[in-house]
Amino acid sequence: MLERRPFPSREALLDAADAAWRELGPNDWREAIAGHPRIGEGSSAHADEQSKAWSAQEQSGVAATDAWLRLELVRANNEYEARFGHIFIVYAPGKSAEDVLSICRARMANNADKELAVVGAELRKIARTRLEKLLG
Repeated sequence: MLERRPFPSREALLDAADAAWRELGPNDWREAIAGHPRIGEGSSAHADEQSKAWSAQEQSGVAATDAWLRLELVRANNEYEARFGHIFIVYAPGKSAEDVLSICRARMANNADKELAVVGAELRKIARTRLEKLLG
C-alpha cells in the first residue's frame, strides 16, 4: 500500500487495498488468521486497543447470547480448528450467534483448500471494513 501512494481519493485507496489483497495468497491468509481472536472469545492478546474495540463491536451479535449457545460456539470452534488447523474466521457484523454457529457447521464440509480460500475472502471483508472505519 505504501508503494501505491498517494491516493487521489477515498475510493482510490479502497480500490488499491482490494488490489493489494488480491495479490495475497494462502501463506498471507494464515499469517492474518494468527492475529485474529476466536469468534466469541474477544480479541487477540497481541491486538492493539483499536483492533480490540473493533473486534468486540464486530462480534457483538455473538457476545450477547445465552450460555448454551456460547458453549456450542466453543465446541464448533474446537471442531473446526481440529479439522483445518486454524481458527474459524467469519465476517461477523450483523450476524447472530445462531448464524455464526450455522456458518461454522456448514463450512466443516469444505476441503482444506476451499476453506482457506473462504477464510481469505472473509479476512478481506474484515480488513475492508476496518479500513473504512479508519477513513471515517
